[in-house]
Amino acid sequence: MTRHTRLSKRTWSIAAVGLSLLAAQALPGAMSNAAPASHGVRPNAVGELDCNGYSPIQRSVKRTLLCTDIRGLRGYGHRFYDNGHYIGHDEPSIRFLSSRPGSGNNVTFTERLPRDPAARPTVTHPGRDVTHWFELSPAPWFGMSLCDPRSYPQRNCRPNSDNNAPHGVFPGGGAAFMEMQFYPPGFSPFLGGISCNSNTQWCAALNIDSLEASAAGNINLSCVEPVNFAFIQRNGVPAGPPSPQLSNAATMTPNSQTLFMNPGDVIRTHMFDASIGHGQHAFKVKVSDLTTGQSGFMVASAANGFMNTSVFDCSGHPFNFQPLFNTARAKNSIGWSVLLSGILTQYETGHFTPCSRVTKPVPVKGVAGKVWLSCHGAYENAGPPDGTQRSQELTDAPCYPKGYTHGGTTPPDQVTGCADFLTQNGDLDFDGTPYYADWPNSLTPGPFPSPFLQQQPTTLGGARYSKIQFETDAPASEINTCAPDTRQGCAVPPPHAPGHFYPYYTQASVGGQCVWEFGNMTNGNTFGRDHQYAHLVEHGFFKGQFDLASAPLPNPNCGAR
Repeated sequence: MTRHTRLSKRTWSIAAVGLSLLAAQALPGAMSNAAPASHGVRPNAVGELDCNGYSPIQRSVKRTLLCTDIRGLRGYGHRFYDNGHYIGHDEPSIRFLSSRPGSGNNVTFTERLPRDPAARPTVTHPGRDVTHWFELSPAPWFGMSLCDPRSYPQRNCRPNSDNNAPHGVFPGGGAAFMEMQFYPPGFSPFLGGISCNSNTQWCAALNIDSLEASAAGNINLSCVEPVNFAFIQRNGVPAGPPSPQLSNAATMTPNSQTLFMNPGDVIRTHMFDASIGHGQHAFKVKVSDLTTGQSGFMVASAANGFMNTSVFDCSGHPFNFQPLFNTARAKNSIGWSVLLSGILTQYETGHFTPCSRVTKPVPVKGVAGKVWLSCHGAYENAGPPDGTQRSQELTDAPCYPKGYTHGGTTPPDQVTGCADFLTQNGDLDFDGTPYYADWPNSLTPGPFPSPFLQQQPTTLGGARYSKIQFETDAPASEINTCAPDTRQGCAVPPPHAPGHFYPYYTQASVGGQCVWEFGNMTNGNTFGRDHQYAHLVEHGFFKGQFDLASAPLPNPNCGAR
């Protein structure tokens, strides 16, 4: 019996014992912005009560939604199992730190979107294939912590307050994890894949993940990780109901108002607490395409259909989400995410394995056409001979053949491959494209795409963030090699990864701008490449939970070492 199997059975036993939940407790001196406990909205049969797709009472609209990685609340090697399924995945990030007022609730990122090679992706020689961005990162995102008193640890929270930070015996105010995600073109449809039904343009969406668990670690297995989701729309109106209880296929399908962006466009993303009238506030994202002049926005308000979720019965409650913290101090992190949270730029990775062919087609409810379960070819065959890592994957699904149009609903997929979503949330054998040196290595696309060029983020008054912290939760995916509780065997590149490569951040001067790049770029300060993640860093309040990270470092100007 493998370690994975033993852990899965132990997790199922939690459900057999039953659910024991603690009542929410108030944060001393704080006022809750929670909705009343009555008049909850019952979940539909389809929605996003659990963005990992394992709710026993509701079928997920999109089984390929990209969720926030959860720390191991109950042990199990400090990993998290959702209804018996391991869901850890790989999220290398930069955390931007500052003690300036507003730095935790008002941030602007400006970036140039990358360009893919003119040639279509190839699947012949791992490490030397033509590669597009959808193979490397299905959702680069910006992050911020939000207030949600109905999320772990089920405590009231005062929006925009550093008093929500864990300290002493206080586990922190109730918190949600916000990811402002961008989706690359080339592997549609969004409902069953990665891209927004386009082979040429990017789109973006606001994701707010909560955790229905108590401070004691008791979890409602029917709605473990509910997510509010809405595309960034030119008119600000969600494409469909955004709440976990009511979201449907329209929610996850771009429409005529969805903001689409071209490769190479310069994009400004402003995330802040906005006044919405009648003395109310709600979190707002505005995305401006400075190249085309188009823009879109989304407000995470009750009026727009956003809801938080009851840990007791999974019902929805109309809710205005707001930022959790005032500043971006190092201590200001929520308690349930694997990554140290706050103001982040991140590249979700480990979600694509190219294939020469796919087999075992099966129908999947809510997805046009069908999906294939098994990948065959140069990448899938490149794993260790003993299969120690591959044994952790049931399948690489969803997989699709090159040219597939998903029942005639999308442009043809550009390569045969799998997105590693349906039976685990990531590439646990590390044999996909992201773990080879196929990342950007030049400012212009060749066989590999060009990099994102992200300027230094700014807060109120145009102030920069004074410190940075590199971080990755790769150890959570290294099931057979990493023991976070003993600090042994946790490393990048991941042990047994056939490509022996892990992407890293570079700071460089490009076109007169000081920018952050990600991949295999050497045109500036590489901060030691993979040594950026050289140390196991413990989450300060939650003992025994480790990530690979740097200590907080000064945020240098380009050219400084």
